[in-house]
Amino acid sequence: MKYKALFFNRELSWLHFNARVLAEGANKDNPLLEQARFLSIVSSNLDEFFMVRVGKLERRMDAGVTRPDAAGLIPAVQLKLARRAVNAQVQSQYHALNDSLLPALRREGLWLLAPEDLSREQHQWLQQYFTAQVLPILTPRAIDLNRPFPILTAKAIYVAVLLQSDKGGPPQLSLVPVPRALGRVVMLPFGQGKARGILLEDIIMMFLPAVFLRMAPLGQMPLRITRNTDFVMRLDDMESLVSEMSKSVKRRSYGKIVRLEVPAGANRKLLGILKGALEVPESAVVQVEGPLDLRFFMRQLCDLPGFDALRYPPFTPRTQPRLLARESIFRTIRGGDLFFHHPYDSFDPITRLVAEAAADPNVLAIKQTLYRVSSHSPLIAALARAAMNGKQVTVLIEVRARFDEEHNIAWSKSLETAGCHVLYGVPRWKTHSKVTLVIRREPEGLQHYVHVGTGNYNDVTARIYTDMGIMTCDRQIGEDAAAFFSLITGYEHITPMRELIASPYSLRQEVIRRIKREKDNARLGLPSGIMMKMNSFSDPGVISALLSAAHAGVRVRMMVRGICTLRYKAHENLEIFSLVGRFLEHARVYVFENGGSREVFLSSADMMPRNLNKRVELTAPVKDRAIAAQIVDILELGFMDNRKAWRLVGGNHYERVPRREPAINAQEELIRSPNPLLDRK
Repeated sequence: MKYKALFFNRELSWLHFNARVLAEGANKDNPLLEQARFLSIVSSNLDEFFMVRVGKLERRMDAGVTRPDAAGLIPAVQLKLARRAVNAQVQSQYHALNDSLLPALRREGLWLLAPEDLSREQHQWLQQYFTAQVLPILTPRAIDLNRPFPILTAKAIYVAVLLQSDKGGPPQLSLVPVPRALGRVVMLPFGQGKARGILLEDIIMMFLPAVFLRMAPLGQMPLRITRNTDFVMRLDDMESLVSEMSKSVKRRSYGKIVRLEVPAGANRKLLGILKGALEVPESAVVQVEGPLDLRFFMRQLCDLPGFDALRYPPFTPRTQPRLLARESIFRTIRGGDLFFHHPYDSFDPITRLVAEAAADPNVLAIKQTLYRVSSHSPLIAALARAAMNGKQVTVLIEVRARFDEEHNIAWSKSLETAGCHVLYGVPRWKTHSKVTLVIRREPEGLQHYVHVGTGNYNDVTARIYTDMGIMTCDRQIGEDAAAFFSLITGYEHITPMRELIASPYSLRQEVIRRIKREKDNARLGLPSGIMMKMNSFSDPGVISALLSAAHAGVRVRMMVRGICTLRYKAHENLEIFSLVGRFLEHARVYVFENGGSREVFLSSADMMPRNLNKRVELTAPVKDRAIAAQIVDILELGFMDNRKAWRLVGGNHYERVPRREPAINAQEELIRSPNPLLDRK
């Protein structure tokens, strides 16, 4: 079999994933405002796709790169196919918006108005609002031969206007930035029990004569650009990392434009002028049948009060009974390992671990890796308190975490000021591991307490991402965690880790070794089987090993939320699913039957080349048998889902798992119970 026949293009696979998100935006099983939220997520996802993936392809094309990917596609072909797929996806997105969602929301009393929908009273109110609140902060930019075309801010909305002066002369172009300081949707104070809003750019276009006195608009339209944010950094040492990252973030404001969004049917003359001024080819223009940038639903409308029936029912994350005891969390951990499955389990105990360590006089040191944290992270505050209380606090904050660079640099400075020893990353590689180590003095000697997980230490995303983690005081795990921190702080000659597995050092080898072991066991007639759950699956070596194992008789089942570059052909021993539901599936779990002595691992790493070759990741064995069994049950429940699961059926084509009774929605069942399969038994 030819090598490329095994693989599917990564960018197109990602777009297939986004199509599954889009399908939830049109899924009548979801409450209306949750459908709107999914359509917003589609827009947010496409922003990042253009900034990163399309940007990377553009950069390779500009550099003259013609090397094909694993699927045999050169960058120019990938880009052409991706743009074609995006245009089709955007058409479907706006079809769902205009033909289904907006009419349904109007029936429920939530109206997104167009200027032609306004009553005289509403128009008068908006005119007063515009004069008092909008006009004073507008800053129109005239464009002519004496004024160079301004550098437009990526993802901001502008109103472009072609104007004719009452003194005659050639038409003049002007750009009006839509103020970000005001809400994108202006809610009107009319309609008891109902909500009516109108987009700010529509208000501006309604009252342009008040902006441009003695000039007549000949054409007008909103526009939005997306820029390439994929830049190559040259790092000589870690001391240059922060300054280079700061420069890279600034470069985003003038990176190459990779997309121009305009309304369908836009003024052709005005669009032509803009394309020429922005140096944007026709292929980069995306025309939409409705408002630009649907993220305003997620940011404003989805959480409007008075529409609870149009949202998922709220739920309160669980706190395990052991953690409700009036004792220190260290005593609780000594009573046995603790398992957390967020967002079903509360994130508070993870914060509590660091907060108690900060105040405990017997705690000597706290070490933690941070990749993405919330804007008001309680963990940052606890780490700062710990340092001020005299603890030895070591924090690795990865300042290369994409789109969180400025945020993380600011946190780094704050922690340094508090007295923490801060690392900005590891040379050459991003640190993506999720681990906390607390070293405490106890009567029998120093005790290591470890939390290791699959997701970021982010109390906000822990409410909407599904992740897993373990708290333990297992001696070997503790020693390995200490060795891991020594490794990332620059000590190469350390005691080898015995149970924790780190990439890029040994994870690839350990995964491949275990896959081959399952293959050997199947041939010997011993119990064999592999279950994997991850965000993305694109590593050629792992793909080839798993295919070989499946052909040898190993049952391989995978839950891959997003990218899957395996060009699938039906096989009785290989099943690949994707689950897209209320929460973002984010956990990475790897299970090997191992001849009857099952091994279960939690990991920060997907099976992708970057995670195995270019990132510092951490994978931990689940040593508690009851917890391991619970995790396996959770995976099994996902494979049983017949409401939100999709199945890879050929090539890279996914079909919904057929609906059947009894209905199984894995995420909803996990809200009700930590182990629904055990309850059924």
